[in-house]
Amino acid sequence: MIKLIPKTTLLAIIICCTALITRAQTGFDYSKYEIGAAAGFNSVYGDAETQTTTPTFHLNLTYNSTPFVNIVFEVQMGRLAGGDSLKTLTGRQFTTDLTSFILRGQLQAGEIIDYSHSQFNNVLKNLYVSAGIGYAISHITSISRYSYKLPGFYTPGVLNSQEPFIPLRIGYEFKVFNKYQQPAFKVDVGYGYNLVLSDNLDGYTSGNHFDVYTQFFIGFKFAFGGSILSYRKQIPY
Repeated sequence: MIKLIPKTTLLAIIICCTALITRAQTGFDYSKYEIGAAAGFNSVYGDAETQTTTPTFHLNLTYNSTPFVNIVFEVQMGRLAGGDSLKTLTGRQFTTDLTSFILRGQLQAGEIIDYSHSQFNNVLKNLYVSAGIGYAISHITSISRYSYKLPGFYTPGVLNSQEPFIPLRIGYEFKVFNKYQQPAFKVDVGYGYNLVLSDNLDGYTSGNHFDVYTQFFIGFKFAFGGSILSYRKQIPY
């Protein structure tokens, strides 16, 4: 029977089938890996009485298990600061250089909700929560331990510390798709809460509470590599 079909007709059928399969997969595919960078704006909640906003620079590598389930490794470098040696009662004021390493999982709403028939859910699908483990290296570059307002008042502490911390994050990814409807570029904005498992981040040891530093951030991610996977449902709508 096949012999009766002209070769040109058979070739046309194959091409049409291939086109249909390709079209069927449009919007389902995504890259396995992403690389990105971000800027963070940080505040420390420790033993200093006032907060100062300082910048950090972030580099990250993302493995996408699905378009909405991600594993992120991130390096953050920058500066933390806080306090006011002249205006506060304790006289505490510090500046520290920070390098931190973070490994975290990230779950986006699109993994667990149906967004195919709801414009609201289609917007909501890129909202995510994230948690993991981090390691912070802090080197104090300037610090005030004595109070001008309370003569003799002194706050002890360390100048260098290396401490684990728990990074918690909530954010939103704005996805930009290429001509094949694959997420090719992302804008990532959000808020991070980092619970340091010690009282040494700011150079002061006072009381028995843990230090915290928070972040507002904005970043960019780019898909890279030739490893493309298919998701169980269409990604853009």
